Amino acid sequence: MQPPDRQPRLSLERIEAAACAIDAVFLNTPQFEAEPLSAVLGARVVLKVETLNPIRSFKGRGASHYMAQLAQAAPGAEVVCASAGNFGQAMAYAGRARGIAVTVYAAESASPLKVERMRGLGATVVLSGEDFDAARAAARQAAAERGARLAVDSLDVETVEGAGTIGLELQRLDQPLDVLLLPLGNGALCNGVATVMRQRSPTTQLVAVAAAGASAMVASWRSGRLVEHERTDTIADGLASRSPIPEALADMQGLIDDAVLVADESMVAGIRLLHAHAGLVAEPSAAAGVAAILEDPARFRGLRVGTIVCGGNVAEDQLGRWLGAGV
Repeated sequence: MQPPDRQPRLSLERIEAAACAIDAVFLNTPQFEAEPLSAVLGARVVLKVETLNPIRSFKGRGASHYMAQLAQAAPGAEVVCASAGNFGQAMAYAGRARGIAVTVYAAESASPLKVERMRGLGATVVLSGEDFDAARAAARQAAAERGARLAVDSLDVETVEGAGTIGLELQRLDQPLDVLLLPLGNGALCNGVATVMRQRSPTTQLVAVAAAGASAMVASWRSGRLVEHERTDTIADGLASRSPIPEALADMQGLIDDAVLVADESMVAGIRLLHAHAGLVAEPSAAAGVAAILEDPARFRGLRVGTIVCGGNVAEDQLGRWLGAGV
């Protein structure tokens, strides 16, 4: 956790500067009150849609910012990272634009669709380990052995600052949000956006939403100490971290008002609602905010509630199964 005398590593000024470095294709994404969805959920639901870009994920913001800084500091560098799929696609896309070679380590159980797309964008993909955290350890070892640059989502501050630009755009809404539900994986999205909202919209309650089967980040935040789990058990690969990054936990302190855990079944229900009432394809992590409303409707009834549809990389068989209500 962050010592009392340590300055926060995230700042509004740096996030504002990041917006100038990010590829415009990832910026100024749609945000609107989804009236049909609101009618079903009993809250005024505002969607921030981060799936309408070349990688169908918000991760392009942080990766683009990271690569822009790296290209200036170390042109021609080789980058190694770990990913469940979306960050790897983002790094491959941004690296290709800058002429930077990218190797992504992913779990042996990683989504075949995401692996295929990472390779299609030019990344070398190595499958290693049974889950994301094992792949992250393999990436760290490979980078050390090869003398490559190790990029770690949520640890490298550029990834957090890039995600934080979503918060800048949310400030353009015609009315402030009562609550903002922030999907919580390793922390880049949650902490980056919360940094902006805490300063620019202090009356908005900020709630992190994690998967019940991947609760290490929430347990660590609640207890004030690092909590690691042996495994995760969730369909939401974007939220499936069992070994929190200490710096990301330190970032969370003083930013988040509350954290909740949602079941896989609720995220699947959220996927169905987003598809039926907003015409969106969402992966489980992107439906976490809707899942939180479904699990505690009384808490959000009548409030203006924002949530970020953070990724839409879903295989056809997965979508068919989830729209049919199967987990």
